[in-house]
Amino acid sequence: MREQLLDVAIIGGGPAGLNAALMLGRARKNVVVIDEGRPRNAVTRETHGFLTRDGVSPSEFRRIAQEEISAYPSVSIVADTAVSITGTDGQFLITTAQGETFACKKLLFAVGMKDQPLDVPGLAEVYGKSAFVCPYCDGWELRDKPLVIISKGAGVMHFAPLLSGWTNRFTICTNGPDELTEAQREELRQHRVPVLNTPIRSIDSIDGMVQQVVLEDGTTIPCEGIFFSPELVTGSDLPQSIGCHITEAGMVVVDDFGKTNIPGVYSAGDAASRQYQAIAAAAKGAFTAAAINNELNLEAWRRNG
Repeated sequence: MREQLLDVAIIGGGPAGLNAALMLGRARKNVVVIDEGRPRNAVTRETHGFLTRDGVSPSEFRRIAQEEISAYPSVSIVADTAVSITGTDGQFLITTAQGETFACKKLLFAVGMKDQPLDVPGLAEVYGKSAFVCPYCDGWELRDKPLVIISKGAGVMHFAPLLSGWTNRFTICTNGPDELTEAQREELRQHRVPVLNTPIRSIDSIDGMVQQVVLEDGTTIPCEGIFFSPELVTGSDLPQSIGCHITEAGMVVVDDFGKTNIPGVYSAGDAASRQYQAIAAAAKGAFTAAAINNELNLEAWRRNG
């Protein structure tokens, strides 16, 4: 049992959680970051679009971040998994998988999102190596190359015009009924974008590099990369277990300051936003940490006035 009442417990040690820890450490708050060390972006080789860190691996990003945070002795990082939370604003109690307990005044969920199992044969083998979900993160490396988009419905109409900024050589595979309107199909025809709705039999690859997509009718689509629409769920069930409102898309509902509907509980990063980029998550972590610090300082000010 950790008897000290911490100011803040941060559950999740990705860009949002770590940047929040940095801000709170600089604000002289006592903080613990509880992280199980299984980030969603661990499958990728490089993180992109983050100024001063473009091209760094996710593991190296975390190593550098933790090294910087170590300059602030009031912050500790614990390699563990939070499994239950009780209590209310001002006195939360977190229990971990290893039997540790942490008492804290405020909670920050920076639990990110996690992928549902990939149901396309061969996709898991190329995910993070030659199959990706975000053109802003990985489009540059696949510029002008022949690609396959695996998506349907609204996802198709998001990916097609977006990806056209990197390459005009792509085929859409909807892996079943395309869920498009006739107007959307006509728009894609006008842009000479092939749309194939036969289910995918397999994705053939060598050492994680895609060679072709094979459909059930025998059609083969040679390609050098894939973009696909993942199915995501919140990285932890804990926000919902303590009563946080969750959207149909699986995100924690927060206001502009990262506050949830539960007093004293905040969320930041991918768990509370659809802006799935490391730099966006880090920024949200920083601003939410400032909101938490302001709340703590105001409460102390009023108690001591």
